Amino acid sequence: MAYKRRQNKGEHPKLDMTPMIDVVFQLLIFFVVTLKQEDILSKLDVFRPAPDPTVNKEEQIETTTIIVEAQGFVFNGRYMARIADLDRELKRVASISTTSMILVKCTKDSQHGLLVQALDACSKYKLTKLSLFSM
Repeated sequence: MAYKRRQNKGEHPKLDMTPMIDVVFQLLIFFVVTLKQEDILSKLDVFRPAPDPTVNKEEQIETTTIIVEAQGFVFNGRYMARIADLDRELKRVASISTTSMILVKCTKDSQHGLLVQALDACSKYKLTKLSLFSM
């Protein structure tokens, strides 16, 4: 006698995905928390481009730093009380290279007018590579 297969007339079985999603998120959080930035950076294989041989090394100038203080400016470590002194130094920098980087740092007690004067002096000599910081 052959047996007939009974068909289940009830609901179809469902696979609950909630526990699977919970485990995936817990693993993701674990790996993000335990990952160290040094691990990634030590494995990167980066090749820097070679320096441009057409650039004259004598024309290259280091980054120029201007600190705007409450009563004046500090240009590459030298204090200057007047904007005329800063203007003269920026003219010298521009005569060497107008593409040199200028870092302008403002102290907490610096006056806004002095910052504007320093930026105007940079603009006057077409020194456009500026970075502005507050200290």
